[in-house]
Amino acid sequence: VRACAQSVALYLKETGLAQRGLVVGYDTRFASEDFAAAVAEVAAANGIPVYLCDSPVPTPAVSFTILQKQAGGAVIITASHNPAQWSGFKYKPEYASSASPEVIARLEAPLPRILAAGDVPRLPLAEARERGLVKLVSPRRSYLEHLGELVDLAALRAAGLRVVIDSMYGAAAGWLLELLAGGATQVQELHGERNPLFPGLQPEPIARHLGALIDAVRSTGADVGVATDGDGDRVGVIDERGEFVNQHQVFALLAYYLLEVRGQRGAMVKSVTSTRMIPRLGELYGVPVYETPVGFKFLGPKMIAEDALIAGEESGGFAFRGHPPERDGILSALYFLDFLARRRCRPSELLAELYEKVGPHYYDRIDIHLEPDRQGELRERLARAQPERLAGLAVTASDTTDGFRFHLEGGGWLLFRFSGTEPLLRIYTEVQDQRLVAELLAAGKELAGLP
Repeated sequence: VRACAQSVALYLKETGLAQRGLVVGYDTRFASEDFAAAVAEVAAANGIPVYLCDSPVPTPAVSFTILQKQAGGAVIITASHNPAQWSGFKYKPEYASSASPEVIARLEAPLPRILAAGDVPRLPLAEARERGLVKLVSPRRSYLEHLGELVDLAALRAAGLRVVIDSMYGAAAGWLLELLAGGATQVQELHGERNPLFPGLQPEPIARHLGALIDAVRSTGADVGVATDGDGDRVGVIDERGEFVNQHQVFALLAYYLLEVRGQRGAMVKSVTSTRMIPRLGELYGVPVYETPVGFKFLGPKMIAEDALIAGEESGGFAFRGHPPERDGILSALYFLDFLARRRCRPSELLAELYEKVGPHYYDRIDIHLEPDRQGELRERLARAQPERLAGLAVTASDTTDGFRFHLEGGGWLLFRFSGTEPLLRIYTEVQDQRLVAELLAAGKELAGLP
């Protein structure tokens, strides 16, 4: 962590951003605050002013603080939705999105030399604070006030919705509750305390990790359940029946809300693993749609370049114009709830309305854990694959934009992609016939030579 912090310090000096300062944030994992303090000590030893968060803060609030402080960038210590052993060092540049591949390459380049030298400078935190090089900051108030400029919070509080929130022990715990409480809307929060063990759950807001939220929605008769992940930049939604609204559906619903309900216009940006409903909405509303490889390191810069209305990816991370070009699970949840309040209906009814516009779309994904030595073999096998049909559907084209994707008759697709954060092969599919989803995933495993 100190080596990475030193590389960031060098980058800020080389780019002339050092005197603008560095924001440092962290999540609710065990010892995240200690790793964050280590980053602050290294930056301070390099003469770089540091804005160190005084408590766990959601990633989007840290990104917002970059813009508020006009800082040179930010470091966030977080495992996000991943298991604890995959905790990470996130860097956000001065434009408050994920670092582009070019920035990442510059940060990685000096690391072998820094690690080999083993003499990273450090200024003890107490001394750094005494000298004024490290200032403790609390981004919560200014960030929440900004959200109030994007969403009519008074109307949401008065809407009378019944909402269950699952904060999954993450950094966003209590933030949505504070925004929504105090009116006719009834709010219940699950897993809102800090518990670094994350007992009984993995903080990824997808169906298999949201059993408690599903049970709570059904038992209380709530209108909707929303969940945020470990660092608050992703959202999951449960409808009034206790059924998971998948990430593609949420992305398309949020895009539809901005285009139809709020009457906004602008480009939309999607990753290769995201739904084809976005291009369909683009056709219907006359706005361009751009596709990128997976990750906001690609989506964010494209969003900035096109002044996009919305950008999103399959993981449940969505970004919006007028806000930092970065995933924000809290704002995504607020927009979804605002959609419900304005339409005065329930999530399943919103989805039915969307499908009347774009047609039904059905999706699923399987994750296959791999031994590291198998990845090369599987890549070669998939690179050679030229199937004519998959699950009875003709293969109309293929591409390798990010992974190995096969386009199917009727507009469906099957994609193989190796995770960038864990030793996994992910197989994705989306089609307009629900019965074909399981068959296509099985055909994908067969094509990859997996049991």
